Amino acid sequence: MNELMIPLDTKSLTPLYQQIEEYLKQEIQEGRLVAGMRLPSSRALSANLLVSRSTIETAYDQLVAEGYIEPVAYKGYYVCEIEGIYFQKAEYTKQNNPEKTEIKQRRKLQKYRYDFALNGIAPESFPTHTWKQLAKQVLSDSTEEIFAQGNPYGEDSFREAIAEYLYHARGVKCEKSQILVGAGNDYLLMVLATLFECNKKVAMENPTYLSAWYDLKHTGCSMCTVKSDEMGICIEELEKTGADVVYVMPSHQFPMGTVMPLKRRMELLRWADENQTYIIEDDYDSEFRYKGKPIPALQGFDKNERVIYIGTFSKSIAPSIRISYMALPKKLMRYYQSRYPFAVTISKADQKIVELFLRNGHYERHLNRMRRLYKSKHDWILRWVKEEMSEICSCFGEHAGIHLLLRFHNGISEDEAVERAKSAGIRVYGLSEFFVQEKKETEAVVLIGYATLTEEEIKEALQILSRIWKKEY
Repeated sequence: MNELMIPLDTKSLTPLYQQIEEYLKQEIQEGRLVAGMRLPSSRALSANLLVSRSTIETAYDQLVAEGYIEPVAYKGYYVCEIEGIYFQKAEYTKQNNPEKTEIKQRRKLQKYRYDFALNGIAPESFPTHTWKQLAKQVLSDSTEEIFAQGNPYGEDSFREAIAEYLYHARGVKCEKSQILVGAGNDYLLMVLATLFECNKKVAMENPTYLSAWYDLKHTGCSMCTVKSDEMGICIEELEKTGADVVYVMPSHQFPMGTVMPLKRRMELLRWADENQTYIIEDDYDSEFRYKGKPIPALQGFDKNERVIYIGTFSKSIAPSIRISYMALPKKLMRYYQSRYPFAVTISKADQKIVELFLRNGHYERHLNRMRRLYKSKHDWILRWVKEEMSEICSCFGEHAGIHLLLRFHNGISEDEAVERAKSAGIRVYGLSEFFVQEKKETEAVVLIGYATLTEEEIKEALQILSRIWKKEY
């Protein structure tokens, strides 16, 4: 068998691999695919259905796990004898289709047809097949030690892999002994707060990444805001605050999308040196840059160990990975080690999987694929706004990351733009949502993320927005 005509709904909330899996499962249950029948290869079926090969492999892997098909070395996948396998038959009728009923119920809960979400990854972009192979390898090669409590700072080999990656990819200069891993940035900021003994004054830009603001505030730090301009945080304003620590995102400030130039970075380092203060550098999505040469991390220019570098795999791989890392100055790391370190918050197995993902070149290939995908969406939005929406708004913050900002110049307000979009089933995010205090600026700006939507969904949504955001609408 070389072909299978499987109906796929690209607009469905059900992932494509699950649609393929359910279709084949039903065909086997109802006897249309009989025991011993050879299924198309993943390559042939992916070409026939115009989906990625990994999508087919994910569906096949699930069917193998459930006993519906079996792989035969050098031959392919064959339908199993399912007599004796218990499954609950469902009435697949137009009136009573459990899959469609579930989708309808989920859509009732979902207010928006298109959500320009600021978090998340591209549909079906997770390297499922590779991840399964690495997980299988880790578990098959493991000993009892992998199930024991691990190093509170992270496993040595994993920290070494992170340090090597950061040096080559971001110019970060640190030893593995300076790396601390944890389950998300929230955990790492909590660790920092304990190092600061919760009595430091921390400055952040405004608008800013509110999750970090409240993490630090709730652990007892005194918080203050600093104005920023087109180059990033204003050093003169920062000096007036008397802050002990400043939290910045120089590679791509959230939410403004500013990329801090080298001159401003040097000024910030000079401020830290002169005042003996620390800089928290959040490098959350530096992997995605679309214009110009990437600027190395601020930490790489730091000669006096004033920068605390934080990064994450959640943006580049998947939010559910929940693995972040922090490169501490040696003095701070020694101080942390002299206290009572928190227990490790990431399993040894998960650390080993990500380590192999880094060392075996999978991460680099994954990033290259994601850059191409995101750049295609990024460039299409820029072209559309320039050619079709120039009388309504303009883009900025377009050099990096996975979101863009739209500034309106046709007279509608931010609130009006958000509400009009909402009424059309489209979610965009007003810039005022990310101000610590009430927004004072009068300009109307919204944020649109493009990672989680397909190109077709982005095109459909922007066509609608082009119409409803006209002043006379």
